[in-house]
Amino acid sequence: MKRAHVYLALRYTALLAILAISIGPFLWQFVTSIKGPNEDVFVPDFIPDDPTFANYAAVADVVPVWTFALNSLLVASVNVITNCVGGAMAGYALARLQFKGRRFAAVVFAACILVPFEAILISLFLVMRGMGLADTLTGVVLPGSIAALNVLLLRNAFLALPAEVEEAAIIDGANAWQRFTRLALPSVKGTLVVVALFSFMFSWDDFLWPLVILSDQEKYTLTIGLAYLQGTFVQNQRLVAAGTIIAVLPLILLFLLLQKHFFRGVGEGAIKG
Repeated sequence: MKRAHVYLALRYTALLAILAISIGPFLWQFVTSIKGPNEDVFVPDFIPDDPTFANYAAVADVVPVWTFALNSLLVASVNVITNCVGGAMAGYALARLQFKGRRFAAVVFAACILVPFEAILISLFLVMRGMGLADTLTGVVLPGSIAALNVLLLRNAFLALPAEVEEAAIIDGANAWQRFTRLALPSVKGTLVVVALFSFMFSWDDFLWPLVILSDQEKYTLTIGLAYLQGTFVQNQRLVAAGTIIAVLPLILLFLLLQKHFFRGVGEGAIKG
């Protein structure tokens, strides 16, 4: 019994250490964002003496952070729609439709995951500029509109659908579109939530591509705006922390609202590879 208690204590100690490493920096950032002007931001205390939310208003007064946030929300929302719709259609085709080159197409999608984005950055920018999409939010959205990872996640989820169910639908006269919309899609709702979360998170947090493609400040996304904020208020870490919390908070709220569907969706995509 004593050995079991020791193992249990070690387990909880490890969990608390991981929790402190994961959550500690975020809590410190939040506390820094509400510290008053007379408090030292470099002192590691988690209970400020004079808490205030005036730092958030100060960020919005000097930097158009809400415009940046709106641009990020627009880009992320469009990416969610395109990845869910386009990824589902591509994933269903790879999993359930019979056509020449299907396996090769799946290999191509898998290979796309292995290619670093930095390796195609210049060529991608030249393509966007040639299409007249440089310095536009459309140019920000288009490269990530259908991610290869999301296609493969949905492909695996569709593969888990029993073949007998689809064969029965074919016997009843359902065409490919009817089988996709009425039979396949309802069975992968959890995976669609995973794809939506991944798409929103990657689009919201993306920094490199918007930095390369955008030059007009009014079209900046929030990540670029935060970098601009840090350069503007490099001496005031309270405002930098407030801007960081503004950027992270939507992701946290979205995950908390959809976490049940997220974990169920991860299981759907892992049933059959």
